[in-house]
Amino acid sequence: MPIKISQDESPSLNLTSMIDIVFLLIIFFMVGTQFTDVEHQMELTVPQVDDAAATESLVQHHVVNVFTDASITIDGELCDLGSLISRFEQEKTDGNRVHVLIRGDADGAFQNVATVLSACRKAGVDQMGVSVKLAQNN
Repeated sequence: MPIKISQDESPSLNLTSMIDIVFLLIIFFMVGTQFTDVEHQMELTVPQVDDAAATESLVQHHVVNVFTDASITIDGELCDLGSLISRFEQEKTDGNRVHVLIRGDADGAFQNVATVLSACRKAGVDQMGVSVKLAQNN
């Protein structure tokens, strides 16, 4: 009985399945972008308010200057560390968010700025920043 020797076919990719998946993805993304267009075209009545300030969260921005002699000003008013803490704590209890920008004198000790940073943190300040100036390279 003769033995049949079959020759295996060379492996090939089935491109039909891959093309089907690519077309399905194209259709999916085309339909998805249509939904966002429809959402923007919907007739929607936005609620109205009497005062525009009512929609904004109350954020208090302050500038604290720290001088070389460790004196402190808040928005131009001279104060001490205790009054700085009590002022910011009071604003927090009033429901405001407090943001502080600290400007330290370049010739002063950084310890003075660090003390003010610590006091602001103790008072519960939401955001703090330290102001610096970009050096001129000549």
